[in-house]
Parts: sequence; C-alpha cells; structure tokens
Amino acid sequence: MAESKAYCPRKGSKDEPPDLNLDDSEKTGSERTSGNISAAVDHMSVQPPQPQQPQPQPQQPLWPQPSHPSPRKGSKDEPPDLSDLNLDDSEKTGSERTSGNISAAVDHMSGTPTSLPSPTLKDPWRKIPLGDKEKDLQYVQDYEPGNDDLKHLRILLYGPVGAGKSSFINSVSSTLQGRMTIPALTSATTSDRSFTTRYATHKIRKEGRGKSKSYYPFVFNDVMGLEKGDGVRPDDIKLALKGHVKEGYKFNPVSPLSAEDPWYNPCPSPEDKVHVLVCVLSANTAEITDSVLKKMAEVRKLASDLGIPQMAIGTNIDSACPETEKDLKNVYKSKHIKQKVHDFSASVGIPVNCIFPVKNYYDEIKINDDVDSLILSALRQMIDFGDDFIDK
Repeated sequence: MAESKAYCPRKGSKDEPPDLNLDDSEKTGSERTSGNISAAVDHMSVQPPQPQQPQPQPQQPLWPQPSHPSPRKGSKDEPPDLSDLNLDDSEKTGSERTSGNISAAVDHMSGTPTSLPSPTLKDPWRKIPLGDKEKDLQYVQDYEPGNDDLKHLRILLYGPVGAGKSSFINSVSSTLQGRMTIPALTSATTSDRSFTTRYATHKIRKEGRGKSKSYYPFVFNDVMGLEKGDGVRPDDIKLALKGHVKEGYKFNPVSPLSAEDPWYNPCPSPEDKVHVLVCVLSANTAEITDSVLKKMAEVRKLASDLGIPQMAIGTNIDSACPETEKDLKNVYKSKHIKQKVHDFSASVGIPVNCIFPVKNYYDEIKINDDVDSLILSALRQMIDFGDDFIDK
C-alpha cells in the first residue's frame, strides 16, 4: 500500500494562507492567535510548536449600550462622595463595602436615600390613659342609674357572626372581677354560623357570694349574629329594642317573633327595653357583605326612631395590626387601626368618636392592664350614653 503524504499547497496557490508580513508587535490578539493556529496546522506532520495561550478579550455586548452624559459637578445625578467616611477599603468588611455600594447606588438613582413610611403616627390620634385603668374602673364601680325607677341599664350587642359579641361580655366581666370569667358561652372555632341562638341577659357580679352577692347596675344582651341570608332577623332585634322579647327566646332565622308567640312580652317594663345599642365589628375582617350592612341599617333606623343612643366597638385589633399585636399601646398610633375606624364609620354610619377599638380576652389566663383600659374606656361610654337616655 502506498504511503500517504501530507498535503502541501503550491507556492502562490489559492490554498496557501496569505503572508500578512506583520510584525508580532503590530498584530492584534486575534491575528496572533490565528497565525499560531495556522502554523500548527501546516506542520502537523512535524512536531508542532507549543501554542500560546490567547489573551482573554472583553466580551462585546449583544446590543449597543446607551451612552449617558457625565453629570454636572454638584448635581443630584452625581454619585455621592463617600471620602468623608474616613474608611479605607482595606479597613472595611465585605458587608460594609457591599452596603456602601448599595447605598451609593440607591442615592445615585433616586437623588436622596429612600425609607419605608412608618406604620405608626408620631402622636396618638386619640388619647386615653392606657395601662392606668384605676380612674375608669372606679367610675364604673361607683355608677348608679340616674333614673330611680330603673335598677339597671340594658346594653344590646349586635353585629356580624364571629365579631366577638359574647367574648366582649366575658372580657367586661373579667376586667371588673379581676380574673378570667365566662358568663357568656363562646365558640373557639370560626364559623359562618352563629354560636348564640337564644336571647339571654348577662349580669356581672359586683361583690359578695351566695345570697349576699350584688350585681353591677347594667346588663348585656347578646343576640344571634347577622348572617348572609340567615342569622337573626332584623325584626327580632327591633322587638328586643322595645322590650318585647322574653328571656330565653330562641331566634328563628325563618320567621320573626309574633305577638301570638308565648315568648312575646306584650307589656315590657322600662328595664326590659334597651337603653344603648352597640354594634360589634371585627377589625380583622376584610369587608362586610352588602346583605349584612342592609340588616344593620334597618336596625339602626329603628333605634334612631326610638331615640336609643348607638355606638360601636372594633374587636380583634391585635390580629388586624402587627404594631398593635406587638404593643397594645400602639392602638391609637396605628395608621391601620385609624383607617379601620374611619371605614367602619363610613360603612355603618356611626360617628368616629363613637367607635372604640378593643381587644377581647382570648388566650390570656390573667388580666392585663392595657386590655382592661381599652374595655373600660368603651364601657364607660356605654354607661354615659345609656344614663343620658334614661334621664330624659
């Protein structure tokens, strides 16, 4: 078999690589690299020279980059002079250098450093002595109805399902007795169905035990929650306002109480009638449905026709606002809680100064002065409104 020979192009043929006659110092990096590779190919049959490592070339962008004019000296576009920090780069840690670069970049892009707005106000939008409950507690303990014909005020709580009506009654009782109490049964599970189904009057023991015990001169009534489609009927709440609903009546979502029903009270006494109407809303609820708002409007209209004073409390303020959950004293500095109060006012028509944020006792096993202060502030307003009503 004939021995194969390496192919060598003739001098001057088109296959011969051109002689560029350039000195190595005059060639670009790519030209020198190309020459080296060609020489290696031509001499494959001979011992090839060691190829030189090509110098890395800067990568060219795929698209042309926009050019920016140089900022004027002293303009806001000029990068900040960090020389006054008196820190040499060798003296900075990696995180300090990174932080400095990021800060400089932020300053350069915006002109001024940026910061997130505070979730709290500098000054409280309502001032109450949080943590100093003794004055309000003494006021409640000393209260006696201004009308001698009445033994007690009647405060009716109403509102959407799960707003915390029964829990507020328990919290008031705990605050006044100085320990955890549960006169009104509640459910620990969230549901779209009301746990309260009967019309019940809740008294709060003031002092003594057994036959010698006495009660505070105000009582609470809790009704079935307002639900979308079901729940307590506005007509039943209207009858309760007038004192026509007997103790223990079981609410019927299908039909309201009638005058022929044995649970109907045909001749209510002044103590059977409601003296203060309190709307209970949860600050942790995104919105109130239109159907529930419509029912609430019906109840409010009748109460207004009867001259019954109205107010509202906003519960669950700790779960609605991280700042309030962190420190309950932030309740009247919280921008979120303030906005919620204004939203409540716009939704239900109750003035802002008649809406009180509160926190019900939920997972605590001992009383807390800040919780008590908020509850007593709302309770004192209920007592004042009710006493003004019965004094007419």
